[in-house]
Amino acid sequence: MPGVPAALSVVSLVCIISFFMSAVAAVLFWFGFAILFYAYLGYGLLVRLLIQLKKEDASGLLPNQKSLPLPEVTFVVCAYNEENWIGHKIENSLLLDYPRDRVRFVFVTDGSNDATPNLVSQYPYPMDVRWELLHEPERRGKIAAFQRAMQFITTPLVVSTDANTLVNAEALRRLVGHFADPQVGAVAGEKRISLGEKDAASSAGEGIYWRYESTLKRWDAQLWSVVGAAGELFAFRREAYEDVPTDTIVEDFYLTMRIAQKGYRVQYEPNAYAVETSSASVREELKRKVRIAAGSWQAVVRLLPLLNIFRYGTLSFQYLSHRVLRWTLAPALLPVMLAANFYLARESHFYAGVLGLQLLFYGAALAGYLLEQRKLRFKALFVPYYFCVMNYAQYAGLLRYLRGQQSVLWERVERAGQQ
Repeated sequence: MPGVPAALSVVSLVCIISFFMSAVAAVLFWFGFAILFYAYLGYGLLVRLLIQLKKEDASGLLPNQKSLPLPEVTFVVCAYNEENWIGHKIENSLLLDYPRDRVRFVFVTDGSNDATPNLVSQYPYPMDVRWELLHEPERRGKIAAFQRAMQFITTPLVVSTDANTLVNAEALRRLVGHFADPQVGAVAGEKRISLGEKDAASSAGEGIYWRYESTLKRWDAQLWSVVGAAGELFAFRREAYEDVPTDTIVEDFYLTMRIAQKGYRVQYEPNAYAVETSSASVREELKRKVRIAAGSWQAVVRLLPLLNIFRYGTLSFQYLSHRVLRWTLAPALLPVMLAANFYLARESHFYAGVLGLQLLFYGAALAGYLLEQRKLRFKALFVPYYFCVMNYAQYAGLLRYLRGQQSVLWERVERAGQQ
């Protein structure tokens, strides 16, 4: 029959294409799974194992430094239109357990057009407190304000903290103790989220995220260096500091990574912490996340040399694993893995089962969204919801970065209990 060979050829071609498509889908699925698992869980497990193999003190902290003379420190607070909170911040700062003659307080209120500058200047400081107000009417962003303050700072150590956080009394002593090691160029404090019983998805997700991040930072420091400090609380050597471009979006991360790039270690001190309330809602949290995401893409571009593992060794490994993969490949592979799983689900019960789990996860995220809209509390569903919001923010942040639409000026985020 003359038509049989042609039919067989068509069937063979279809089989080859089907096999090829299945192979591609399997590769994409398992590659996506490997990257996502490593970025969110595997890296932490690997670092913990490497720490154990080093057989060093697992605490990552220095011995008690009380016998050493305390260095002079400048405590910098950048505040923009914080009239409802600045009094609490000043009061909290003055409670720090550090000799008054060894610490200088600098409040920078550039651009504030409310009562913030007046409240700083008129606060009833004790006579032995050394303080200074820096104010200019033009608002050019936090990094510009901070770098203007740095022009007047001569102390060997500088501590930066956000205006909307409260710092524990022993924070300064804890931070400066690490600088007894000349290899330490900066120290990251811990960010803590104040959670309430009635807090919603933003609180539950943000709180869990930062607890996990704090654990990773502690392990990173034990292995070699923290991969960037959060702006809520960190300290650095004046001699290790350099000005960064004033269009830098995530200035705290970039500033401390440049210090690490010079060969210094960025240590971590969990007992020096800054507490802030969570965002009032996921909508408010998304404002912050998209801005940070745009800044993360900017940082990846500007810190490309840090990916050279032959030059930066362990720091490159940590930076790629802890930050770059989470910011780039991980969010990109989430939809790829789901699409590949849909294609493979018809081929085996295993892939069908995994697809069911993926759909269950995204269904839980959707349920978390719907519950938040109705102001109902079920925190188990807020975690997948927050995870999806974080990864969506990376897409939105990339778009802002590529369009050049992300300003260095912070868009105010409403905080729970501070509306």
